[in-house]
Amino acid sequence: MHKNTPFSIPSFRHFVPEKLRPWIIIIFVIIFQLSGGVYLAAVSEMVGSLSLMQEDIKMAGYASLTGLALTFTLMFRLKFRFTTKWILLICCIAIIIGNLICMHTHSVPVLVATCFVLGFFRMWATFACNTQIQLWLTPVRDLSIFFCFVNVLVQGCMQVSGLMTVYTAFLSSWEYAHLIIIGLLGLVLSAVLILFRTRRETRKLPLYGIDWLGGLMWGLTVLSVLFVCVYGEHYDWWASTNIRAATIFAVATLGLNLWRASFIRHPYIALNTWTFRVVYMTFIAYIVIDILLAPAHVFEHAYMESVLGYDSLNLISLNWIMLAGIAVGCFFTWQTFALRKWRYRTMNVIGLSAIIAYLLLFYFGIDYNLPKTALMLPLFLRGFGYVVIAICFLTILTRVPFIPNFPQSLTVQAFVSASLGTAVGNAVVGRVLKIAVKWNSLYFGANLDNVNPIARQFTPAELYGAVQQQALMVSMKEIYGWLVLLGIFCILLILINESSFRPRNPIEPTAKVLRKMVMSTYRRFS
Repeated sequence: MHKNTPFSIPSFRHFVPEKLRPWIIIIFVIIFQLSGGVYLAAVSEMVGSLSLMQEDIKMAGYASLTGLALTFTLMFRLKFRFTTKWILLICCIAIIIGNLICMHTHSVPVLVATCFVLGFFRMWATFACNTQIQLWLTPVRDLSIFFCFVNVLVQGCMQVSGLMTVYTAFLSSWEYAHLIIIGLLGLVLSAVLILFRTRRETRKLPLYGIDWLGGLMWGLTVLSVLFVCVYGEHYDWWASTNIRAATIFAVATLGLNLWRASFIRHPYIALNTWTFRVVYMTFIAYIVIDILLAPAHVFEHAYMESVLGYDSLNLISLNWIMLAGIAVGCFFTWQTFALRKWRYRTMNVIGLSAIIAYLLLFYFGIDYNLPKTALMLPLFLRGFGYVVIAICFLTILTRVPFIPNFPQSLTVQAFVSASLGTAVGNAVVGRVLKIAVKWNSLYFGANLDNVNPIARQFTPAELYGAVQQQALMVSMKEIYGWLVLLGIFCILLILINESSFRPRNPIEPTAKVLRKMVMSTYRRFS
């Protein structure tokens, strides 16, 4: 009979108090999550300072998230190969060097490659820390509880990172955001050297049989798709040779990945991982969710800055509202989904309803003189709804067999939740917005000629600006309306799928019977 011992983190030295150890780990997680290659909140400052385009900075940010997603397949192998102390030391040094490179490089390939590697080390360090305190959070290893903690830290740190970056850039320069992170990582490095000991908790396992080439090819596939989505509007989509080449490269590498996975012994992502319903359904669902949330990245910032006249400090202060929504969403999910075991359908409907309410509030409230207080509730609902769905989608992957499919399914979901979903959603909604603005501009400007007495009161430049602004406002309202309808349609699908009205065992001819009927009919008339 095994004796139950109190929770402890043996990687620490003996003089560190037991009750203080988990909180030190949490501080480490926050610092690692705040670190990154580029900070998108300071994209305008970086564009001017490094002579880069906004698309270049966004591509580097998505590359960091792609490297982060690739880590999940390897995370258990790396954990059993290296001790916690060495993992934290390696990751701290790598992230510090990466931040120094990102501060000074003017080369887009170097920036993207550095951010890609940084994402890998950031997730590796975060996973090493989180596994140390998992039993402290949930002694029974209930992953629904654990994922509530993970999401409140990850999603919350994204908002705090934006606040830190903008306030730092406002007070001094955007480079100081990197210097602050480097200083914090230096403190982590010193704390690891002083507080941790080199102690191996499990038997050392070699890094043998890992499909490194497959991991690199999956990364290149995702980066190629990201290139198409990020630079598509800039290069006029498939009218450009660059976009056509990236599309062909993405299709080719995807085909090679699937082909290699069919015959090698240990593929990076096995083919049967894609066959689990929870894997491909959450993959598709994340794309739909990111399309619903795309206005936040495509035109809400421009609306608040150009139409409402908010400066960067007023805009970034709304992150506090998002942070509150994320915290409340995690607490709500912890109480209902993790502890009271509410159903997945119920939680998904609640999260999706919050996102639809966010879209509806903008649809009915968008105006030239919208007060800042009117933005608080929709942004709160956006953060609340997304984090509820994210926790449920992560937890449902536990239905997949743990070895080897669970880590691979985490990578597949992270591909779309971290980088691909947002990029695809932004590209789709951004293209629709451009088309809608063009059509609305033609409609509003059709009668504004020299004969129109209203048009003669303004200069051509003033008239053009007024038409464009009105076309933008109407187009945004239309897009919000279409997204609301899409969200309602998704809720109806969820309800119908789980409803008793749906026949569970319908009497219908099988595919084999239909095939025989077609073949017999063909032979009869041939």
